Amino acid sequence: MGVTRRVFLRAAIAATAVGTAGATETVLAPAASAASAPGDVVGKITVGYQGWFACVGDGAPINGWWHWSQDWGRSPSPTNTNIKCWPDVRDYTNTYQTSYAALGKGRPATLFSSYDQQTVNTHFLWMQQNNIDTAALQRFNPTGGEGPTRDAMATKVRSAAESYGRKFYIMYDVSNWTNMQSEIKTDWTNKMSAHTASSAYARQNGKPVVCIWGFGFNDPNHPFTADACLDVVNWFKGQGCYVIGGVPREWRTGTGGSQPGFLGVYHAFNMISPWMVGAIGNVTEADNAYTTYTVPDQADCNANGIDYQPCVLPGDVSGRQRAHGDFMWRQFYNVVRAGVQGIYISMFDEYNEGNQIAKTAETQAWVPTDSGFLALDEDGTACSSDYYLRLTGDGGRMLKGQIALTATRPTQPVVPTGGDTTPPAAPGALTVTGHTSNSVSLAWNTSTDNVGVTGYRVLQVSGSTSTQVGTTGAASFTVTGLGAATAYTFDVVAYDAAGNVSQPSNQVTVTTDPPSSTTNLALHRPTSESSHTQVYASSNATDGDTNTYWESANNAFPQWVQVDLGAATGVRRIVLCLPPATAWTTRTQTISVQGSTDGGTFAQLLASAGYTFDPATGNTATLTLPSTATTRYLRLTFTANNGWPAGQASEFQVFGA
Repeated sequence: MGVTRRVFLRAAIAATAVGTAGATETVLAPAASAASAPGDVVGKITVGYQGWFACVGDGAPINGWWHWSQDWGRSPSPTNTNIKCWPDVRDYTNTYQTSYAALGKGRPATLFSSYDQQTVNTHFLWMQQNNIDTAALQRFNPTGGEGPTRDAMATKVRSAAESYGRKFYIMYDVSNWTNMQSEIKTDWTNKMSAHTASSAYARQNGKPVVCIWGFGFNDPNHPFTADACLDVVNWFKGQGCYVIGGVPREWRTGTGGSQPGFLGVYHAFNMISPWMVGAIGNVTEADNAYTTYTVPDQADCNANGIDYQPCVLPGDVSGRQRAHGDFMWRQFYNVVRAGVQGIYISMFDEYNEGNQIAKTAETQAWVPTDSGFLALDEDGTACSSDYYLRLTGDGGRMLKGQIALTATRPTQPVVPTGGDTTPPAAPGALTVTGHTSNSVSLAWNTSTDNVGVTGYRVLQVSGSTSTQVGTTGAASFTVTGLGAATAYTFDVVAYDAAGNVSQPSNQVTVTTDPPSSTTNLALHRPTSESSHTQVYASSNATDGDTNTYWESANNAFPQWVQVDLGAATGVRRIVLCLPPATAWTTRTQTISVQGSTDGGTFAQLLASAGYTFDPATGNTATLTLPSTATTRYLRLTFTANNGWPAGQASEFQVFGA
C-alpha cells in the first residue's frame, strides 16, 4: 500500500533530527495569539474517527471483514489479521464471530461492526461521557468500492452526534486518490455538504469545518502539485468552509516528510494539524518534538493568523509505548503549555495501528488466547478498558483551563472504588413516552448511588431472557429498528463506575403502531445484493436519493437486491424508482418478490411480472402484494430488463398498506 498516515515510518525522523531538549525541559513558550475565538475545533478536543470496521453479515455494502483482516473475504484469525490489539466489545448489542480462539475468560472472540448504528451510538456515548467535543470522520476516496459504505457511515455518524450532543466534520484523506482535484469537489457538492445542515456539524468562526489530510507529503501516495492543492484549499474556502490541513510534521521547513515548495499551501489553511504518528513513541521523544516542532510551529501560526491543532496519540499498544498513560499525558502537557488552539487525538478507533483510545482489552482475560495481542496492562499496571477515554477527557479539561497545567497525570489507570460494592438503586417509574411503527421512546426517574451513577442499560425482555438494546447516560432512550404492530417489553438497570449493577426497574409493555401507508420502511435500512457494477451498490437504493441507484452485474440474470427492515413487519406495497432524468429511456424490468423472517429461508410473495418505468410519468413502478405479508428481509429478483442488461433501482421503497 506504500506509505500512508497509518504506516508512516519512524525512519523519517532521521531525515530531520529531532531536538535534544531533555524530558525535564520546563521553559514555557510565549503565550499564543489565537487567530480564532473558541468554537467547535478551537479550544476543543477533536478525535479522528475511522468508522471503517465491517463484518460479514452486518448488511454493509462492502460485505466483508473490512479492516479487521488482511483478506476481507475470510474471517479474522491469527493468520489473517489487520489489527494490533483487541477491542473491549461488552457495550455493543451486536458482535460477529471470528475464527480466533475464545478469550482468556472463555467468552467467544467476537468483533463489532461500525456499520451497526448501535456501535456508532456507543462510541459517541463514550465521547459524551468523557467530554470529548468533536469527531473528525475520515473519508477516503469515495469513488471506489468503499464509497457506498462510507456514504452510509456519514449518515450514521451524523445521527449519533445529534443524539449525544457531539460535533462532527468531514476529514478527507487524499492518499492514493488519483483524480482528487476534481472528485473531492464533486463529492462535497453532491454528497457531504448536505450534512452541514445538521445541528451537530462542527462550525468554526461561523463556517462549516472541513479537513483535508495529505497535502505536501513527500511520498508516492501524495503526488499532487502545490498548485493543485492550493486550488482545492481555495475552492473549499470559496464554498464558505473553515479548512483544516492535515500536514507533514516538517511542514514549516519543507524538509523530511514534506515536499519543498508547499509553504504557500500550508499557509492557506485556516488551521494546521501536523501528523505525529510514527514520529514519537516515548516521553523523551515527545519532549524533543515539543522543542523541534510544537513551539516554532505555534510561533509560525501566530505570525500568519492560523490556528494550530497538533496531534496527541496514546501510543501503540503492541509496541509497548503507552507507559500506562504517561506518554500521552506528557504530550497533553507539552501542547497545552505551548498555547495551542486545539488538540487532535490520533485516533479514536484505530485498532489497526494500536493507537485507539476507544475501549480496549484490559487484561489477557479479554484477549483471544491464540492471538498474541497485548492488553492495556502489558507493562504490569492495571488499566481499565476506558482509561484512555478518561485520560483524553482530562487532557481536554487542561486545554480548557478547567484544571491547572500539570506535568503529573491526574487520571488514575483504574477508577478508585474504595471497595465500593453497593449497587445503584433501581431506576423508578419507567414509562413509555411515545411509539411509532418501528420505535419506542422510554423515560424513567434517575437512579441514586453512594458514589455516582455512570449510566443505564435498556433491556428488551422476552420470557426469562433480557437483551441489551442500548446504553445511555440520560434518563431516556428511544429503541429503534422494531417491527410494526408488535408487543415489546422493556426494563432498565443502572450501573456505577465500580461495575455494580442495580436491580431492574419496573417493566413496561407496549405495542408498536401498525405500518403506515405513507412511511417508507426501507429508508436508510441495510441492504445486500447478488452483485453490483462500478459504484452502483445496493445501498444507493435506500438512501432517499433518486439520482443514485443500484445496478447489478451486466448480462448475468437473474440478479437480486434485498433490504433488511430490522424486524418482522407487515408489508403490502413496494414502490421502485429509477432516476428521474429524461436521459433514462422507458424500459420494462421483470421482477419477482420474496420475503424471509430469518434471512435464510425465502418464500415467494409476488410472482414474476413485467413492470414499466417511464420517465414521462416519474420513472416509478408499484408492486402490490396480494395481501399483507409479515417479513423482515424483502428481496427483489430481476430476470430481464429491455432497457439495459442488468437489474436497476434508484429507490426501493416499502410500505405497510
